[in-house]
Amino acid sequence: MSRKKEEEKNHRTQEGNFQFLQKRWRSIWNGNPPGMVLLTIGLITGILMSVPLVYVIIRSLAAGRDSWARLIGDRIPGLMWNTLSLTFAVTAFAIVIGVSLAWLVIRTDIPGRKVWQWLLAIPLVIPPYVGAVTYIIVFGPSGWMRDLWNGGVLNVFGDYPIQIYSFWGVFFVMTMFTYPYVFLIASASLRKMNRNYEEVARSQGMTTSQIFWKVNLPLLRPAIGAGAILISLYVLSDFGAIAMMRYVTFTAAIYYQRAGFDIPSASVLSLVLIVLTVIILWIESYSRRKNKFYQTSNTFRPPEILKLGRWKPLALIYVISVFTMAVVLPIFVLVYWTVVGAEAGAIDASFFEYAWNSVKVSGIAAVLCMLLALPLIYLKSRHPSFISSGIDKLSYTGYALPGVIVALGMVFIFNNHIPVLYNTFYMIAIAFVVRFLPQAMQAGEASLSLVSPRMDEAARSLGYPAWKVMLKVTLPSILPGVLAGGALVFVSSIKELPATLMLRPPGFDTLAVRVYYNASEAIYHQAAPGALLIVLVSIIPLHYLLKRY
Repeated sequence: MSRKKEEEKNHRTQEGNFQFLQKRWRSIWNGNPPGMVLLTIGLITGILMSVPLVYVIIRSLAAGRDSWARLIGDRIPGLMWNTLSLTFAVTAFAIVIGVSLAWLVIRTDIPGRKVWQWLLAIPLVIPPYVGAVTYIIVFGPSGWMRDLWNGGVLNVFGDYPIQIYSFWGVFFVMTMFTYPYVFLIASASLRKMNRNYEEVARSQGMTTSQIFWKVNLPLLRPAIGAGAILISLYVLSDFGAIAMMRYVTFTAAIYYQRAGFDIPSASVLSLVLIVLTVIILWIESYSRRKNKFYQTSNTFRPPEILKLGRWKPLALIYVISVFTMAVVLPIFVLVYWTVVGAEAGAIDASFFEYAWNSVKVSGIAAVLCMLLALPLIYLKSRHPSFISSGIDKLSYTGYALPGVIVALGMVFIFNNHIPVLYNTFYMIAIAFVVRFLPQAMQAGEASLSLVSPRMDEAARSLGYPAWKVMLKVTLPSILPGVLAGGALVFVSSIKELPATLMLRPPGFDTLAVRVYYNASEAIYHQAAPGALLIVLVSIIPLHYLLKRY
């Protein structure tokens, strides 16, 4: 009898523990836990997205004292100076250009202001390594400008002064093709500024310049900070333009160490670059907490359009000059050399093979990103908790890191643990997923935020599991956003250079790879058609961004 009572007591204890755990589990999810299928997919995806980063960190820590000592003494200080000085200079000047252009086309009566809002964003779709090719063609040691200088009256001023293969050459290229990050975000903020604040300041006797510095600029700081972090991370992660201009930063050094099969050194340099990236992200997050500005008035009035007066011609010259250098000149050079290449037979079967390879790996990456993004954004939006938030952050790991580091992690993993996929184009597609999955998530999340959760609740009340609700109810409503995210991933993948260079199997080239190699060897008529095609395809995300901002 006592044994039976003891068993009943143990059963009640186990049942009580189970009910406690069940209650605790529901409280973690605010009373709305997801199904195990949805949660399992989310957990596996989040973990897989962070594996390359973790693997690189482990390999770098295991590189050995000799590797660390040699690099700290010989390479790291120089690379640190090259990388940080370039990042700081490009970010600072891109902010000045982006904010000034945004102010002119949004807040002043400059001629064609509506058209300029579109035209000045075009450099965003030109990959910097493509821009670098065009500037080398024009300003390089054997470029058009040098021929013009030596063959005309300009040679009376001495030797040709432009050194494109220098810090200032890289600085100019990166600035011209990154200022739109600040321009777009600052333009959106300027359009939303309330005229009431400026009128109050004007009633206190402030001039237009004083209002800008004391009223407008503080309200622009969040936009400037957001643009600055995007530019800084881009400069840190760029490889193509920097390699084209023969300038060595951490990304270039990592690629060259990997190409020389010095994996321990590449791992150490990757860890240093990861630390720099994390520091920049922390600085941006800290400054955003410290500087918050709100427009509290509910009587919004659109900002006043200011008269430029006698400054109008000068402002128009400035806008046209930036547009010419960042858009007209690169596009003209690409079109010219594409025509030359077409006449020379450069658009042949090999060209279409490279284009098909680009479409193939980018298409696979886009489809995978759309499939993986859906459960992640649904989990975050409909089942908020620290678990879903953690999965979301893990999924963004690859997006915040340079392509060379993601590629290095993929090399470690596939070479040691999944050799069947090593040296196949599937590695490239998977690397693109790790890099660009957050783009698909952002686009899908924006669409999901417009769909009422009550639709899901109604379906759940009819007995549908979470995964079925997601596919049958939610997906049809957010499909345009999911497809837009897939388009963003597709064009970003076509432009991606370092990951493709490091992971491509022998004999597998894409448009980005051929542009890089042909331009490096000064075979411009073969590089230009692929570069122009990449630019034309990249107009798709520009349309999406301008609609969004």
